[in-house]
Amino acid sequence: MTSPLDFHITETPTLHFVSTDDEQRLSQDLQARLEESLGQAEEQPEVIAATDSTRAAADRLQQMKKAERSLHQYARESNSEMASVTERTLGAIIESAAEGKPVFAKLSEVVTIEARIRYAGRALERLVEHQIPLAQIAHLRADSHELLTRARVIENVAQARAERVLGQLREAVNEEMVLPIDMSKGVAGALLAHAGGLKRLAVQQAENADRIEKSYIVRAGKENR
Repeated sequence: MTSPLDFHITETPTLHFVSTDDEQRLSQDLQARLEESLGQAEEQPEVIAATDSTRAAADRLQQMKKAERSLHQYARESNSEMASVTERTLGAIIESAAEGKPVFAKLSEVVTIEARIRYAGRALERLVEHQIPLAQIAHLRADSHELLTRARVIENVAQARAERVLGQLREAVNEEMVLPIDMSKGVAGALLAHAGGLKRLAVQQAENADRIEKSYIVRAGKENR
């Protein structure tokens, strides 16, 4: 910290105190204190709950996407099976007809495969048009809520830290009456800047959710006409 002997009041009425003149060490110290404070924020119950909600929404979305991939694969395999079974069934019908009476015993297998393909298609349609968009919306909103929750908690940590620092400076204020403090250069300021970034991300996620939801509502309205 700067020594009182390092200045003359007539030449330097404004003082700038730092814990060290080593800028690299100062930056490292600031980063370490910032990470420590952010770690404290992560341990708050509301942040943990919001994180769990986002994770659950993300898991649900991934499950729906996995179901979509699985059904696409099943549909491809069923279409291939259908072509093979249809060929065999037609051959059996022709051969039995050549012997005097056509036999349709294998037709039930074709009908079963057709039904599976049809319902796989309906399941895919429901996934793509309803369940995946709704899962995306839920995930985006959960993520937005988590980001805002983190931002609020971090702002509270910054407030508490700033109050603690100001409390330590009250004696100096009592001596000189006015003591301007620039919190933006310290840990509290870095925390507020971080919280501001989280808020901007939260707004973006909420806007993305609104966009998908609006598109979903319009599409659903057309389907119900």
